[in-house]
Amino acid sequence: MKHQVYKEMNSIANQFVQDQAEDGAWHYPFETGIASDCSMIILLRTLEINDEEELIKELVERIVGKQQEDGSWKLFHDQDKGNLTSTVEAYYALLYSGYRNPKDPEIQAARRFIMVNGGATEVHMFLKILLALTGQCAWPHFPVNIEVLLLPDSFPINLFDLSVYGRANLIPFLILANTNFRRRTPKSPDLSDLFLKRKVHFFTEEQEEDARSVIKLIKQGIKALKYHGNLRELTLYRAEKYMLNRIEPDGTFLNYFSSTTLMIYALLARGYSNTHPVITRAVQGLKAMTCRIDGELHCQYTTASIWNTTLINYALQEAGIPYSSNMIQKANHYILSRQHLKYGDWVIHEPNLLPGGWGFADMNTIHPDIDDTTTALRAIRSLAIEQVDCRQAWDRGVNWLISMQNNDGGWAAFEKNVGKKVLNLLPLEGGKDLLIDPSTVDLTGRTLEFFGNYTHLDDHHPMVKRGIRWLLRHQNADGSWVGRWGMYIYGTWAAVTGMIAVGVSRNHPAIQKALAWLRKIQNPDGGWGESCKSDIKNCYVPLGESTRTHTAWALDTLISAATGVTPEIENGAAFLTDKKEKKWTAAYPKGRGMAGSFYINYHCYEYVFPLLSLAHFQKLAGGQLLTDWSQKNVT
Repeated sequence: MKHQVYKEMNSIANQFVQDQAEDGAWHYPFETGIASDCSMIILLRTLEINDEEELIKELVERIVGKQQEDGSWKLFHDQDKGNLTSTVEAYYALLYSGYRNPKDPEIQAARRFIMVNGGATEVHMFLKILLALTGQCAWPHFPVNIEVLLLPDSFPINLFDLSVYGRANLIPFLILANTNFRRRTPKSPDLSDLFLKRKVHFFTEEQEEDARSVIKLIKQGIKALKYHGNLRELTLYRAEKYMLNRIEPDGTFLNYFSSTTLMIYALLARGYSNTHPVITRAVQGLKAMTCRIDGELHCQYTTASIWNTTLINYALQEAGIPYSSNMIQKANHYILSRQHLKYGDWVIHEPNLLPGGWGFADMNTIHPDIDDTTTALRAIRSLAIEQVDCRQAWDRGVNWLISMQNNDGGWAAFEKNVGKKVLNLLPLEGGKDLLIDPSTVDLTGRTLEFFGNYTHLDDHHPMVKRGIRWLLRHQNADGSWVGRWGMYIYGTWAAVTGMIAVGVSRNHPAIQKALAWLRKIQNPDGGWGESCKSDIKNCYVPLGESTRTHTAWALDTLISAATGVTPEIENGAAFLTDKKEKKWTAAYPKGRGMAGSFYINYHCYEYVFPLLSLAHFQKLAGGQLLTDWSQKNVT
């Protein structure tokens, strides 16, 4: 087995050297279905940019290629039936493109699915916004006025209580909703027949009733605001400035597709022309984020270049490749060039902290996150020991990371202490994933793993103790943990490996319970697989097939708590080396963005996490690492 594991590790390393870009990064796709492809077509048509016909035509072909036999589009392979929102989105984009018409068979099939499943009034809130602003329906009532953005920090709820992702999407939305902006063009299709109920609502009366106390508090705060001029115009101006001040070097608004497209529409609502330089640059930034997947063009929601590169670099070094190798050196150079030197919104909650984190996307300069920072620090650790200038980058990163621990003991994704649960009462679909940025299992576990394995801090340190206590409080009754960005197997991997790294005994009842749960859900082929349905049903749901990524997470968890190779570990390693997985599982989403609507296929995961877990298998089993590997091994 050790020989087969070594061969697979060597094969993955060879794949990485072939895929590394000239700048040292790995630009594997960040794939999120068809939503951004559809939105791009609708945006270009709304802006009446007519020199993008080839781009639109290619996006049309990709969208059509994803359609199911019943006329629908799905979010993931084993979804019980098609997704209504995705289907309406595709239907709209295909008709607006001009390359499909209502009589085409695929359009007819999509329309039948839409009508049988409730029509366009039942789609997700984000699509309702797009339908309203492009003139396909009236703007639904939204009970919160844009003046909410002016509430001071002393008010129980204010702008910076929202997550950075929530702010990025909510601010342009409030501009649009409060101005009732609508923009149709001569090419706009007529979707009126899709609305079985004539009136579109963002939420039900029951949801608004549940939120009544919060909405009343907000309205009272707005009423108490003192300003002698036009308060509405002041707020619109402030909202506009917020967006403009957070445009990244590529022209996008915080490197997110959704926030950038909403910003473009919001600027149109503010009187900007279709060809205003800010809008033109934003569109160019979105186009720059496109990639090809199996030859097809895809509009990425964001780029994952920093995440890919830091993960791969760290895994290669764990597998034994020295930091002095050319591949690692190039990657480290890229990683160091992407450390943040500017202040971002995170400084609102930690005003005495210097910048030092890393972001997720290639062009990110002001929006760092905890996960990318820990992984970047893992990647540059050996270099930091040897080189003084790199040590300074290391120190800034570690200091930023320590200071971002939440008061409850955990770590969130982006900012500190942005977890007021009262905001979950606001009736926004997907609000729990959008509005707040609380401590999460995966971020807390992975941060503890970094401190334990790379800084030698352990459970005697007060910061670490608080992190452990937070994790123990959030374990599920069956022994699992649920992650914010990857569901149950991912969350359990992060929690167990994190606690063991900082000195929690492998015999601790919580650890043993988690290991028993993982052994129980192992598949007969030796692997593991989790369905995206886990995210919707709020409990673990098996996929029915094993995937390389889920297997790597589960295997790594068992190895972290083992004193020797067990049958479960042997079988898990064999699954990864024998390549027993079904082909479709490689494209199955392993990450989650928003429950029930947004799932992510990270294309590097099929390589990087198997490499990491197999490297740890070799260390446990006394097998050979890639210490003698060199780029001449490429075959």
